[in-house]
Amino acid sequence: MSDADNGRRLKAVLFLLGIAFAPRGAHAQDPMLLVDEPGLEVRMHLQVGVNAVAEQNLFWNFADTFAPTSGFDSDTRWLEGYVMPGISFSADAGDLFAIYGKLSVVASGTLGTDAFDAGGTGAVTLEDAYLGLRTTAQTGPFFDMSFGPRAFKAGTGMLIANGGSSGFERGALKLGPRKAWEQAAILRFGQDDLAATAFFIDANELSDKDSGTKIVGTDLRYDVDEGRYAGLTFGHVVESDSPYARAAAGGIGPPVIMPGARDGLSFVNAYGRTNPFDGSLQGFFIGGDFAYQWNPDIDLQAWAGRVQIGYVFEDLSWAPTIAYSYQTFSGDDPATSRLERFDPLYYEGNPSAWSTGTKSSMMFLNTNVNAHQLSLQVKPTEADTWTLRYAHIRANELNSPIQFGQGTRLDEIDGTPTPVAGVGNRHLADDIYLEYSRVINKNTYLTAGASISFPGKGMDAMTKENSPNWLGGFVNVIVNF
Repeated sequence: MSDADNGRRLKAVLFLLGIAFAPRGAHAQDPMLLVDEPGLEVRMHLQVGVNAVAEQNLFWNFADTFAPTSGFDSDTRWLEGYVMPGISFSADAGDLFAIYGKLSVVASGTLGTDAFDAGGTGAVTLEDAYLGLRTTAQTGPFFDMSFGPRAFKAGTGMLIANGGSSGFERGALKLGPRKAWEQAAILRFGQDDLAATAFFIDANELSDKDSGTKIVGTDLRYDVDEGRYAGLTFGHVVESDSPYARAAAGGIGPPVIMPGARDGLSFVNAYGRTNPFDGSLQGFFIGGDFAYQWNPDIDLQAWAGRVQIGYVFEDLSWAPTIAYSYQTFSGDDPATSRLERFDPLYYEGNPSAWSTGTKSSMMFLNTNVNAHQLSLQVKPTEADTWTLRYAHIRANELNSPIQFGQGTRLDEIDGTPTPVAGVGNRHLADDIYLEYSRVINKNTYLTAGASISFPGKGMDAMTKENSPNWLGGFVNVIVNF
């Protein structure tokens, strides 16, 4: 993409931001509502995001050790943005049903060089393009089915959440505006607080990294009330070209790459959250997730889980919330012939959901890692929120791939340089992250954050020296109509 193209994209983003922030008269209570008649509603949508990012000692400056001739700059700054216009409708179809749908696109780009050495990139892609039919009764049995690209999350997002990929040739790496699946067929039905959902999904992946993964599954969920629920998701990968990495026997040697190994994977995910107490302890909550995966074609059995506990001090000033979680994802044991590598599939990877750490989540996928995580959140005002997070991250299996082949290097074993993978010490990193969020108005949100990651002994040993701390910060504005 040329500099001129990038300039035009940035001007378009700034122009739309100007529209979004422009004052409006009292006559424009909802300017996005185009048609509001009995039995028919047509609405425009517009989401705009701009994010400024700075990183220092990216990936603990590992590029100097593992790719010294690549020219990779471990200190970088970039500006990214996106515009997502769309239109939706809902029309009554008789007394019992409504037809609905949505069409939207994402135009995104990056100025400067981002964390994965991509810069001056951008793309326009389809986001939503679905039609649906649902019941309109407020009580009793309900039914909702839709076909076409749209967002969909199962459970808490442990495995099925992020249907779209951003970054690289599409730009907007950190903002990640794409969420919709490239193909989706969703059938949801139930009564009152009990719902069953059947789904078929195909991810909207980068063109040069498209694994062709297609998943069918069901989700059964019971919502007791707000913040209290239980559910079970089952899924099966009916088609995929995605490879797996298997640890070398005994951990000696590079990992074995297994082409198309995701094909045929099955998984089950149980999840829930509750507040078991009343009265003075009603602010206490506990949640849990467990997932098991299997694929007899490649002798795979893997597992993962998380437990969360916390307390919301609603009666105190600033309403502080303190929470602790422990999450773990199995890695491939080099001492067995079975494959135990957990496949995180399309998890929701942000600090409030399923990322392992903050900075470290760019380095480690949710496989062969575990993390103790603490968070403290306070709300000085209704519009302002401060959140402090800490994560202590460790490997589950030594000398086994952490990410896809990550850590493969020459190491001396009995005086002989030998290829090995993974780490020889379980301690990977410690992350600290401070985030500030402000609701500027009902459509505009500002978020700023600063973080630092301290490499653990497992990572330090890979460079044979004390790796520098990895620092970064960002500030972004999202406007959503």
